[in-house]
Amino acid sequence: MTSTADHLATIDLLRARDFPDRRGVVGAVASGPGFHVADLCVSEDFWDADLERLIEVEEEFEAELGVLVQVLSLRWGEPEVLDLADHLERDAMGEPVPEPLRSLCGYVGQVYGWRADGRWIGLGIGQGDRELPLQLVAAIGEAGVR
Repeated sequence: MTSTADHLATIDLLRARDFPDRRGVVGAVASGPGFHVADLCVSEDFWDADLERLIEVEEEFEAELGVLVQVLSLRWGEPEVLDLADHLERDAMGEPVPEPLRSLCGYVGQVYGWRADGRWIGLGIGQGDRELPLQLVAAIGEAGVR
């Protein structure tokens, strides 16, 4: 797993980066109008893994998420915790969901979010399915994200 300092540097880089006019993916970062979503850390897949291995990796990701939340809370105050289930339901019904929440809601259950310098910054852990890798993600959006 990359270090907390590396994760913070990635978040700061994305906060400073302009949003592109069109959707695209470069490396571990998906971007589009009004958003960036970056995989900070991605585990192995769990097709043949036992439950103990999955739990071990979940604990590692949760621990790193906790450290990042603490550090960013020192910068910007306590985060807003968003449950993305409502966003997923709205998206499934064809209702508009703002980015980056639309990109996240299919695999991330909740995010910790802050507003700083005209941008929204979110962190969460996602997994598309039990067999797929866990992903520690950072998302940057426009300040009005809800």
